Amino acid sequence: MRIMCLNGWGGKLHDRLVPYLASASPDILCLQEVVHSPATGKDWLDYRDGDHQLPQRANFFRDVCAALPDHAAIFCPAAQGVLWDGAEAVPSQWGLATFVRRSLPIIGQAQLFVHKDFSPDGYGEHPRSRNAHAVRVHDFEKGRTVIVAHMHGLRDLSGKQDTPERLAQAHQFAGLCSRFAEPGDRVVACGDFNVEPGSATFGILAGIGLSDLVTGRGFADTRTSHYAKPGRFADYMLVSGNVDVLGFDVVAQPEVSDHRPLLLEI
Repeated sequence: MRIMCLNGWGGKLHDRLVPYLASASPDILCLQEVVHSPATGKDWLDYRDGDHQLPQRANFFRDVCAALPDHAAIFCPAAQGVLWDGAEAVPSQWGLATFVRRSLPIIGQAQLFVHKDFSPDGYGEHPRSRNAHAVRVHDFEKGRTVIVAHMHGLRDLSGKQDTPERLAQAHQFAGLCSRFAEPGDRVVACGDFNVEPGSATFGILAGIGLSDLVTGRGFADTRTSHYAKPGRFADYMLVSGNVDVLGFDVVAQPEVSDHRPLLLEI
């Protein structure tokens, strides 16, 4: 089973990202920063937050669905705000998506908010609403059940240091993973946590038996050349002790986002 985790950067590098996902075709894809704008047929819209502007693939979720036709697709919105087509405001949802190969039956799933709640009337003030999603799948070939959970951690304008809100999100995420797991389940937890490797987040997740593969295997960077700020860690993938890791990589090439894909084979 191949599991990929990636912050898709709103599909900004769509022309590279979508072919890469189609070619890699992981069994389970955990994707953050997913845009879903069903009210428009436009390909591109603009995100505006003060002086910050970023092109967004208007229907990024739909694009990835088309690239992975053999996968069940689940979109989990954190908020609905607006993107812009020139001077026209277009309603647009933003959140997480999980894609599971249809040969792996989803026998359970859960989602919750690790910070605030669904924001239906705008993206809101920073730090904004953040959510998590988990699927429980059965692997017939190996005769086992696997839980894969992911979240997009808080972006705090002051930096990636621990805050009470970040510690609360870690406890929420750990609670989702532990409550959802049955005895004997393999657990994989991942996402763009938006914290440094020294964060108390990892002690909280270690408390439910999860260990990080990114720092544990000596990787020193989860960002690409499209990210120019200091602090090269953001994305992590943790596993329970009963997961037999056959391979793990923080993929450096191709660059399909400002984050690198995390690719696990179990």
